[in-house]
Amino acid sequence: MGCPVTTVDYCVIGAGFAGLTAALRLKQAGQSVVLLEARDRVGGRTFTETRDDGLWIDRGGAWIGPGQDRIYALMTEFGVASYKQYVDGDAMMFVDGKKYRYKGTIPLTMNPLAVANIGAAFLELTQMCKAIPIDAPWDAPKAQKWDQITWARWLDNNTLSKPARQLLESAIAGLYTSASSELSLLFVLFQMASAGGPSFVLGVKDAAEDERPIGGMGAIHHAIAAELGDVIRLSQPVRRIVQDPEGVTVHADDAQVRARRVIVTVPIAIAAQIVYEPMLPADRSFLHQRMPTGAVFKIGLIYDEPFWRADGLSGQSFAPGSAANLTIDSCTDSGSPGSLTVITEGPEARRIGKLGVEERRKAVLAAVAERFGEKALTPLDYIEQNWSAEPYSGGGMIAHTPPGVLTEFGPALREPCGRIHWAGTESSPIMYGFIDGAVRSGERAAAEVIEHEEKMFGT
Repeated sequence: MGCPVTTVDYCVIGAGFAGLTAALRLKQAGQSVVLLEARDRVGGRTFTETRDDGLWIDRGGAWIGPGQDRIYALMTEFGVASYKQYVDGDAMMFVDGKKYRYKGTIPLTMNPLAVANIGAAFLELTQMCKAIPIDAPWDAPKAQKWDQITWARWLDNNTLSKPARQLLESAIAGLYTSASSELSLLFVLFQMASAGGPSFVLGVKDAAEDERPIGGMGAIHHAIAAELGDVIRLSQPVRRIVQDPEGVTVHADDAQVRARRVIVTVPIAIAAQIVYEPMLPADRSFLHQRMPTGAVFKIGLIYDEPFWRADGLSGQSFAPGSAANLTIDSCTDSGSPGSLTVITEGPEARRIGKLGVEERRKAVLAAVAERFGEKALTPLDYIEQNWSAEPYSGGGMIAHTPPGVLTEFGPALREPCGRIHWAGTESSPIMYGFIDGAVRSGERAAAEVIEHEEKMFGT
C-alpha cells in the first residue's frame, strides 16, 4: 500500500534555517504547509547539543555579526538574546615554524615583508570585491577572467612571502573547507562581497564572529519548530519530486505530499540525490553536479574553567597545516565551564578523518596543548562533529564553485524550475554561506511561491 497523501498549499524540503524560515513565513501568511526533514532533528547545518548539566554546545554554525539583519530579526521575534564573543587577551598564530602572540588581525611582529604582503593582498581583495554585483557575480566586468583561475593561482601571482602565502591560503580556503586549488577566484570574491568584504568574513569582533545567541542556535530553531508544530515531519528523506500541470507530488520514505509548489532548501549536492520528474533543466542539473562541499571537523573541548583567559589569551589561535587548524573560545554567556572549539577544515580535515578516533583525539589535543599548555590535554569532555560524515549535509558549511561554474551555471542558483523553487544559504546574494543568508533565502522563497500563485490566479 502507498503512503497516505497530505494535500497542502506548499511543501518545504529541509528543516535547516532556510526551510524553517520559509515554512514559518508561509504559515504566518495563512498558507497550509508541510515541512519534510530527512534527519531526526531540525537545524540542518546548525546543531545545538544541551548536556545534562545545562551546558549547550553548538556543533555546527554558531556565530552572528553586524549586518546579518534577518537572523537578528528572527531572534527578536522569538525573544532570543545574544552575547558578545570573548576577545580579551592575545591571539596566537603558528606560521612557517614560528609562534606569534598578538592583538588585532595579524601579528605585526612577523617578517615585515610578510606583513606588507598580507596587507596589500587584503587591500586588493577588498577592491576586487567592490567590482562584484552580488545579485549577478557572473556579470562582473572581469567575471570570465576571474572564474578561469583558482584561489591558489591568484596567490601564486600576488604573494612574494612564504608565510603570507601560507596564511592567506589556509585562512581563506579554510572558510570553504576545501583546498585553494579547488576554488574559483570569482567565487571567493563573490562570497566575500556578499558579506561586505574580507574584513568581515575573516574577522571576529564587529565581524562574522561578533556574537552568539544565548542558548546557541538551537534556541532559535527550536522556537521556530515549536511555532510550526505538526507542520514538521522528521525522518522523512525526500526521494522523488513529480511535477504536473496542476501541482507537484513529493515522495518521502513514509509520506506523500501534494502541493501547488515546493521549496527545496537542502544543500545543493544533497538536492542532486532527489529524482525529479520531469528532469530539471540542463543548467540546474549541471549545477547540482558542480557545487561540492568540503571537509570539516568541529570539536568541542570542555574544561573546569577557561584557563587560557587567566593566561592573558583570548582562546583564538590559528595554525595552518595543524590537526587543529583554528581554535576559538566558545564559552556560554556565563563564562563557565571552559569551552574551547577546534575547527579543522579542508585537506587537514580529510587527513585527520582517515585516523582512528583515539589517534585523531590525541593529534588534536597535542596541537591544542602546544598553544595553551598541558591543561589542554585533559578536557572533561571531547565532543567531535565530523560534518563530512553527515549524510544529509555531505560536508562543510559552504558549498563552493570550482573554476568555470559560476559564469556558466550561476544564473540557475535561484531560478525556479516549474513548480520547484530553491532556497538555502547558497542561493542568497547577501551573506552567502552564513545562517543569515539561509534565513534571507527562506523568506525570499516563501514570498516567491505566493507571488507565483497570485499571478497564476490573478489575485
